Amino acid sequence: MESYSGAGGVPAPLAIVACIGMTILYVAILYSPTLILRLPPPSSFKTFMIRRFICAGISTVVSLVVCAFILPIKRWNMSYLLSAYGIRLHHTWEAVVFPLCLTSLMYIGSFILKILSIWSSWSEHGDRQIDISFHGLKSGLQNLINWMVSAVYDISVWRMYIVAPVTEELVFRGCMISLLLCGGFKAYTVILLSPVLFSLAHLNHLLEYYMQQNTSLLKASMVVGFQLGYTVIFGSYASFLFVRSGHIAAPLVSHMFCNIMGLPAFFSRRTWLVSVGFVAGAISFVYLLFPLTSPALYNDRTDNCECWHTYCYWT
Repeated sequence: MESYSGAGGVPAPLAIVACIGMTILYVAILYSPTLILRLPPPSSFKTFMIRRFICAGISTVVSLVVCAFILPIKRWNMSYLLSAYGIRLHHTWEAVVFPLCLTSLMYIGSFILKILSIWSSWSEHGDRQIDISFHGLKSGLQNLINWMVSAVYDISVWRMYIVAPVTEELVFRGCMISLLLCGGFKAYTVILLSPVLFSLAHLNHLLEYYMQQNTSLLKASMVVGFQLGYTVIFGSYASFLFVRSGHIAAPLVSHMFCNIMGLPAFFSRRTWLVSVGFVAGAISFVYLLFPLTSPALYNDRTDNCECWHTYCYWT
């Protein structure tokens, strides 16, 4: 592992220790209401998740504050400070659209499978006609509104698509990558190292799955091991996006999208088109990976950069 002690203003050992500490804090604080504060068990799943949201929020804020005091911050105005975590308004649409398009290429097989499922459902109800009258459109709009309202009040939606992506990206990308880069670690070392910490933060799922599903430890280890492997792969990709763009929105929207889509579909017994779509998408993804993450797309200038701005010299 190649590093340069203090090359960017932060001693490499301090950067590593801080990252490990943030990882432990992110996981350990989730169990603090019961184990430390001795609060009674939550009365419902919603109460349980709200507690976890609060804990994740606290650990994220603590990580951001600690990171601010470790990084070589030259001035303490808000825009400059937030830029260290990749939080900025300019080039936001580029940081949303380009990574989202790039990530979606890996899901072409999933899109094909979904289209075929919809087509099959329509074929089974071929006698059902689409009502395009005013009453039909009003009914369809009302159903859409009801679905959106139910999603807003669904605690699992907030967990999977809002709270988890936001807090994880701020801690594991915004804080840790900035610390490691300023610790003198090379870009590719950071891209490979930070996902390991990201995956370790999901090890608590092993114990939870083992206890809740009442399954064998071997089966729980296999399930969680597969999840950790996927987490490492995605973590590397998210880290790559953040290092290349310097914008937190790039990995954040990709994280939300992947949580919505789940694992990419690469095979289906129904049709070979799914496999063809997956291969075509994967080839396109590799071909467009560097062009669609070019630092020039997300930044106006690359001079006068800080140690956490690796995109300044990685073209």
